[in-house]
Amino acid sequence: MLNYLWTAMLILGIVVGALTGNMEAISNAVVTSAQDAVDLCITMLGIMTVWTGIIKIAEKSGLLEKLTQILEPVIGFLFPNMPKAHPAKGYISTNCVANILGLGWAATPAGLKAMEELEKLEDDRRAGKAPGPVRKKGIAGNEMCTFLILNISSLQLIPVSIIAYRSQYGSASPAAIVGPAILATAISTAVAVIFCKVMDQKYKY
Repeated sequence: MLNYLWTAMLILGIVVGALTGNMEAISNAVVTSAQDAVDLCITMLGIMTVWTGIIKIAEKSGLLEKLTQILEPVIGFLFPNMPKAHPAKGYISTNCVANILGLGWAATPAGLKAMEELEKLEDDRRAGKAPGPVRKKGIAGNEMCTFLILNISSLQLIPVSIIAYRSQYGSASPAAIVGPAILATAISTAVAVIFCKVMDQKYKY
């Protein structure tokens, strides 16, 4: 659906540009945007590579386990059916901390690993090796849905990425976004938690 939407927008923009005599501006925008896209991809690749390595170091050193213990009450409340010693909890904790600090790119590797572990949990449930509600193959479990919703609506205390973008594009006060970001993400996270709990209860009954 998104592919059709973006294609339609591109075609519409080119047609309007041709009819209004702005094809030169469109050509310049294409070249500039392509360069910006490549720069962004290289930046994201570097950041994700660094943080993937940091997560591995944290896992090997036991830091991930310590972080999981600190966040155990919160994780236990959000994921009541997940086994206590499940490896997904460590990645979920890392993902949550990175999101809270506004490091969305840094949260991605941990988020992907968490989803991989949650998929293994669903496989174990289907095989009768783990407790919890069983879903058909190809259907996301409660934990996967809850984690995805929380990841999207995550609370941010320091929106580092947005501050960096605002600074890069010449904002007079890049950090002015902090207050509104905390308020908006606190509300979105509260709504997400309530929604997940309501849907969990609905599924039980």
